Amino acid sequence: MRNSSFFKIYAVFCIIYLIVLLTGHENLDLFLKPILIPILGFGAYFYRKFSTQNTLLTALLFSWIGDVILLFTDLGEIYFILGLISFLTAHIIYCVLFNKQSRHSKKRNRTFFTIGSIIIAVYLIGMVSFLMPNLGNLEIPVALYATVISIMLLFAFNGFLLWNKPGNKWVFLGALFFVISDSILAVNKFHTPIPKSSFFIMATYLLAQYLIVVGILKLNPKKIQEVVEYQ
Repeated sequence: MRNSSFFKIYAVFCIIYLIVLLTGHENLDLFLKPILIPILGFGAYFYRKFSTQNTLLTALLFSWIGDVILLFTDLGEIYFILGLISFLTAHIIYCVLFNKQSRHSKKRNRTFFTIGSIIIAVYLIGMVSFLMPNLGNLEIPVALYATVISIMLLFAFNGFLLWNKPGNKWVFLGALFFVISDSILAVNKFHTPIPKSSFFIMATYLLAQYLIVVGILKLNPKKIQEVVEYQ
């Protein structure tokens, strides 16, 4: 993969950031968190041009905006809502991105797709029902967000059944870790405080973004004719 240096830098900064969170220095968020997704974005930008590159970069942009806004949630609930909107937009763009990827197979395994869809639907209903008594005025925004991220996971699962390997696995696992990250955040914020929650939320989130980006790049390899022209 071209320009892998950005991904190595991303991994190093992620490790440093997670160590900072694990040791309880969450006040350094303001300095470290805003630089992580841009590094990943540079890796995707300098990889090479491909048809859905701008869509991927736009999803990362809204994710970064959400990251920055959520740094100020202590100042008021409005920042949480704005951050939610930013990530909601990012997930919608990820759905568009997944839908645009080339399919290796024209037919999916209907049985697997049905089982996966049911599991995702059960997660959605279960999570919303679990959180609903504690959401207050955020019932509709949180339910809407949970629905959209579940749809994003469904798009990734659909791609898992149709896309080329190994990119299909990377993207699906990335979407899954994204759901896990947001689930930890939701339970911690609205139900029961989780020890070291920031560490677990960010560890799964940063891994999710990396897996999705690298998975999309693997789904868009250099074409044979491009290699011939280069030679």
